[in-house]
Amino acid sequence: MLTLYDYLPSQNAYKVRLLLAQLQLPYRTEIVSIFEGEGQRPEYLAVNPTGAVPAIRLDDGRVIAESNAILFFLAEGTPYLPEDRFTQAKVLQWLSFEGDYVQSTVATLRHWTMTGKLARRPAALVEAKREGSLRTLAILDRELSGRAWLAGLGYSIADIAVFAYVHRAEEAALPLADYPHVMRWIDRVRSQPRFLAETFPYSIDPHSGGELP
Repeated sequence: MLTLYDYLPSQNAYKVRLLLAQLQLPYRTEIVSIFEGEGQRPEYLAVNPTGAVPAIRLDDGRVIAESNAILFFLAEGTPYLPEDRFTQAKVLQWLSFEGDYVQSTVATLRHWTMTGKLARRPAALVEAKREGSLRTLAILDRELSGRAWLAGLGYSIADIAVFAYVHRAEEAALPLADYPHVMRWIDRVRSQPRFLAETFPYSIDPHSGGELP
């Protein structure tokens, strides 16, 4: 059975849980307490050299790290990753957008806000993250004004990846309601079969207020 190395408050890990739920794939979970340093154990660094979550271990022992790479692997041969090469490239385009833009702005600002780290960050850096978040949301709103799904032809792992942090943007004090096309897209994602609504706040981990080792 597939093993998911997870940290429940991580929306990167949530991406994988959401796809697994929609694919109805069974798996076992191994929790990695990243703020207590468990990600830096030699045995886990052999799974993911960055010490982050998520990662997966296949039945044959091979491992894959990085949430978007895991999504791409698990979705192959399913409706969540179209077979057409051009559409696959569009999916990869949005996975890259999520990694480059959403992660560095919305996701980071949300993490700092929810774990009490904003006061420990330079004000200019916080403002830069906020401005970057607003630009990212504006790009998404513009793109979604002309189509229902990010990669064009249907709901895919492109939507799952971007949805994970964007739909929690209000937890970073970002005005999500100012982006009506994004809001309607969020509703469309939530209406998909076997959608996994359950997410977890950082407050379940008393160590999350610390810095990552």
